[in-house]
Amino acid sequence: MTSKRVWRSVMSALAAFGPGENWDLRQIGALDHLGAMALWDHWGRRWPARVEAHAEQRALLERVAAHPPAQAPSKALSWSQRVDAFGLAVEGALAQVRDFIALLGQLLLDFLRLLAAPQKGPWRDFSGHLYRIGAQALPITALVGFLIGVVLAYLMSQMLRQFGAEAFIVNILGMALIRELGPLLAAVLIAGRSGSAITAQIGVMRVTEELDAMRVLGIPVGFRLVLPRALALAIAMPLISVWTSLAALVGGMLAADITLGITPNFFYEALPKAVPVANLTLACAKSVVFGAAIALIGCHYGLRVKPNTESLGQGTTTSVVASITAVILIDALFAVLFKKVGI
Repeated sequence: MTSKRVWRSVMSALAAFGPGENWDLRQIGALDHLGAMALWDHWGRRWPARVEAHAEQRALLERVAAHPPAQAPSKALSWSQRVDAFGLAVEGALAQVRDFIALLGQLLLDFLRLLAAPQKGPWRDFSGHLYRIGAQALPITALVGFLIGVVLAYLMSQMLRQFGAEAFIVNILGMALIRELGPLLAAVLIAGRSGSAITAQIGVMRVTEELDAMRVLGIPVGFRLVLPRALALAIAMPLISVWTSLAALVGGMLAADITLGITPNFFYEALPKAVPVANLTLACAKSVVFGAAIALIGCHYGLRVKPNTESLGQGTTTSVVASITAVILIDALFAVLFKKVGI
């Protein structure tokens, strides 16, 4: 018999007895806290006229009667409570904006300090982050970029064939992948891969009190933790963006050759004419901004982690969402400001 059936049989047996009757519990072999609570609820949370029980049973019932279960809070909020909640939310958002601006200013000061004394810079940390963020991300970005190029070429070939404009697939693929999709796709992948790792690393240092130890020893947190990651991502992102765009173009070129019969030689010759070099420059420029934004957001939420594992998980999740959102917003801003560049 399952636990649900046992519970239903016990509750049906209790229902046969009125709460106001005389109760003799001395024949019960064992009474636990759950059974005492069931009895107390059946009695209407007050003692019957007469209860016969052993001393242990009576003590357990008295304990349950003295500590009733807490009532669930009401979901309906008054207007004052709603205003208070809204005010707290605004205050928290402003605090985050203030902390992020302070982190950005500290990064600028640390960069000037690095320029003043480059021999004292954290170059070993920088090279390690550059390898983990850049070199180790090449396989996954190439695979995803190649598949995106194949998918786009297959979809566009169906439309272009209807109008007899198969040759323009080079223009569409080149402009879309080099100018927009390549940098954006690479930034989203790096935000999910490296942005979360940055937040988790700094968050674990908060949980293990390593950040407090660094402050006690006089080691600047921004110079040793934030600056190397920001520089590594700002330098690696343009390279990863170009790598992803090349992989996507290879995938699109192969799909165009299979579906439309456009040879790789024609693709190679028509691509420089269809896509001006200014588009590649613009893509690399905004990739630098993407990398710096991802690193700053990851460090920001990592430094805000509280010394517990629950806050670490929440901070990592929030960091990924905020990084991807910031990348899309920055990309939209670049698209509006530089809409006449390279077109």
